[in-house]
Amino acid sequence: MAKPKKQPRPKAVTPKGFRDYFGQEVTQRTEMLRAIADVYHRYGFDALESSAVETVEALGKFLPDVDRPNEGVFAWQEVDENDKGDWMALRYDLTAPLARVYAQHRNDLPTPYRRYAMGPVWRNEKPGPGRYRQFYQCDADTVGTASMAADAEICAMLSDTLETVGIPRGDYLVRVNNRKVLNGVLEAMGLGEDAAARDNVLRTIDKFDKVGEQGVRALLTKGRLDASGAFIDGVGLSDDQAEPVIAFLTSKAADTAGTLANLRAAVGDSKIGADGIAELEQIGALLDAGGYGADRIEIDPSVVRGLGYYTGPVYEAELTFEIFDEKGRKRQFGSVSGGGRYDDLVKRFTGQEVPATGISIGVDRLLAALREKGRIAAQATGPVVVTVMDRDRMADYQTMVAELRNAGIRAEVYLGNPKNFGNQLKYADKRNSPIAVIEGGDEKANGIVQIKDLILGAKIAESATLEEWKERPSQFEVPRGDLVAKVREILDSQD
Repeated sequence: MAKPKKQPRPKAVTPKGFRDYFGQEVTQRTEMLRAIADVYHRYGFDALESSAVETVEALGKFLPDVDRPNEGVFAWQEVDENDKGDWMALRYDLTAPLARVYAQHRNDLPTPYRRYAMGPVWRNEKPGPGRYRQFYQCDADTVGTASMAADAEICAMLSDTLETVGIPRGDYLVRVNNRKVLNGVLEAMGLGEDAAARDNVLRTIDKFDKVGEQGVRALLTKGRLDASGAFIDGVGLSDDQAEPVIAFLTSKAADTAGTLANLRAAVGDSKIGADGIAELEQIGALLDAGGYGADRIEIDPSVVRGLGYYTGPVYEAELTFEIFDEKGRKRQFGSVSGGGRYDDLVKRFTGQEVPATGISIGVDRLLAALREKGRIAAQATGPVVVTVMDRDRMADYQTMVAELRNAGIRAEVYLGNPKNFGNQLKYADKRNSPIAVIEGGDEKANGIVQIKDLILGAKIAESATLEEWKERPSQFEVPRGDLVAKVREILDSQD
């Protein structure tokens, strides 16, 4: 009889494009999201937790195909008794689920409906450095009003959010543009209803931040040589046709009034362009009334990302401080949030246009920015560790740790093998613990405890002489009743 085949052990590897998040990262993200939620709540937005799974039909962007069903999302088909069923997918953003929720529950929801949502999203895309298939988003949207006050409020709330989480004024800028102005520019170019030409122009405009004014001009007309020396064909417009685009992209002036005047020249007689400029004017006036000056939020026509998706105002939050890239070159940190008005998303479900506007914050990028600014510690402080000198007195140690916890101090008892005391201190070091509490038989008999300042001890060990070490002890003997007070005193001195 043949031996049964041994089942191979599974490989302990993270799936491609995914990663694990450990204690410190999870805690930092949770604290930041809590701070953001407080701002959103203060603005009157309500939390919404929608399903992580939607039907592909509701997501709307992807359809099954033979070779790779629902490319771009993680999808599967529910099978019923006839071997057929709905295609389901993990959500790829938080906006499409909002459209479904609003369409489904609109009779029970207030109008306008103001909601925020935070959570993971999944995209079945090729992973790369810093690009994962699962990541967090943090959205806030207002559904059901066409008022520019909703857009101005979103921008103000974004500004307040950045300052609340630790990005100081002067280190960020919320920039605002309008898709309608661009539509007016396309009209002024005389492209009419030529959808292909309009799409080519939009794709070229989107390269403005990479190739600049001259690069866009070349790409709109005859083409250009890229950095590698390869020739990129242009759209084939005449110089006169390309001029309104250049005027649009370079219309930023010293103040809002000057910028709006330049935009009026760029759109010419286009009505939709004029409507877009009027909307920008309204947003600017509302922000001024709320005390949000150009040092925090400004009208900037060079914001072109996402213009193909949005139907009106668009906004982007950019961090303006410099960092060093992986090659040691200085560059600005860049965008951490974007959004805008999308008035046709809910229409897919209801057949009726429902105005909506909102933003999405890139959680991981914002956390990275806070680390760059030193607003988040590179290494989180661990718990106070109560060491175990006598395993038969575990109840005594549990009493100590309970006293510390009841005083609001994060603490734990060492639960490994207590035989080797050095291993207990190594454990505390690995946990980045600030303090170790020691009570052996002699200490117990004399009613005292030893409290070891691990942070100070590490600093002294790095640089202090023997004399300095004697003058600055890192271990203290205190009465057992003073345990909590002394631990609190040391923790306060470490802050």
